[in-house]
Amino acid sequence: MGKPDTVQLSLPHGSAPLHERLAEAIEQLIASGRYGRGDRLPTHREIARSANVAIGTVTKAIGFLESRGILRGETGRGTFVNLPVETDDQLIDLNFNAPLPVIDDTTFRSAMTLAAGRLSSVPNGGYPEPGGGRDQRDAMAGWLAATRLEADPGEMLITVGGQHAIHLAMADLVGVTKLIATEAATFSGAIAAANNLGIQLKAVDHDGEGMRPADLQKMLKDTGCKAIYLTPVCQNPFGFEMSEPRRREVLEVCRRNDAFIIEDDIYSIYTQSKGKTFYEMDPERVYYLNGLSKCLTPLARVGVLIPPLRRRAALASRIRAETWGASPIDVETARALIEGDVHLKARDVLLAEARQRVSLASKLLGLSDLPMPHGSPHIWLPMATASAEKLARRALERGVRVTPPDATSVGGEKAGGVRLCLMAPPQRSSLERALRILTDLNQSPSGEVV
Repeated sequence: MGKPDTVQLSLPHGSAPLHERLAEAIEQLIASGRYGRGDRLPTHREIARSANVAIGTVTKAIGFLESRGILRGETGRGTFVNLPVETDDQLIDLNFNAPLPVIDDTTFRSAMTLAAGRLSSVPNGGYPEPGGGRDQRDAMAGWLAATRLEADPGEMLITVGGQHAIHLAMADLVGVTKLIATEAATFSGAIAAANNLGIQLKAVDHDGEGMRPADLQKMLKDTGCKAIYLTPVCQNPFGFEMSEPRRREVLEVCRRNDAFIIEDDIYSIYTQSKGKTFYEMDPERVYYLNGLSKCLTPLARVGVLIPPLRRRAALASRIRAETWGASPIDVETARALIEGDVHLKARDVLLAEARQRVSLASKLLGLSDLPMPHGSPHIWLPMATASAEKLARRALERGVRVTPPDATSVGGEKAGGVRLCLMAPPQRSSLERALRILTDLNQSPSGEVV
């Protein structure tokens, strides 16, 4: 049942657009308990009058909150709260790097209906072509072209998400190398894939832009390692972006040592330098991968792997042996979302929200030198490993889960720290509460942990 159409709104100060500040005020009102899940908000006119803004600004603010899944509009009935508000005794999870729910139910249902209508054309009664059919690869190439780079659909393979693409790339290199170089801490899924394949990950020293070329050169030469794994944009977990000049230096080291590059570009929408990818600079040395899980939704498990062209056939055969291919309903749903330009709307929402959340984290945690201040899905709090483990345990006792150092560590002193996934809580107010808890814990580090 809706609440009476009376509301008091105070817009927060800041440089964000007016509609985003109004959206934040509405979200704070929901977080305060004034409106719960299923409650109807006052009319646009009432909100405009209370906040002293134009109705058009209210429409944009409501649309922004709908795109984040916080509100839903029902034709002829009004606007309703869509997400539950976390109470003080509920866990706030900053451990899992999931994007905001940027696809509303109506859009998702429409995409799935369109996907279901296309399933009759899937060959062999539902057994997909390993690596994806031509129409599906065309759609994924269109998505990449709109958000990152131009790629030939004939050279790509559709995978069961980015994790599958990582495992495929590493598996293809097992005959070439038993070592893969990466930073002191890296994506836990890459660690799992390497462990599963009997590959050892070797830590290379890094700075604020990524691997140090001189240290990479020494490691490759001393060990005979023939491959590196890296995430050039929003490195996971450290959160930095590798500049194009640094990429060229790293690429030159790999050429000199005849080493391959696994380029995990899963966070590509957050690029701030917009430099060329390793794939664009040397496609025959690079296994390029990307996917929809961080920029659209993990509900459709769809990724892309573009290997060196001479390896595509072998990798398609491996896909057939492992899974036969990505689920047709997942791929067709992703295709329908892409054709409806949902990925572009989602990108705009995620970038705007990431900017606000990084700013919030910087302010509350007192961080003055974040590597990607204009927006990143996660940030890294460096500290000694023992201190990081203690902080993770104390935070969990207070109802906040963070990524502990052992989940991402490859080795070395720089692996110590905790990762905070800023985009995981659907509501910004929940993130703020978690950050205040972490701030309190940082200011009283001697608290006893059982």
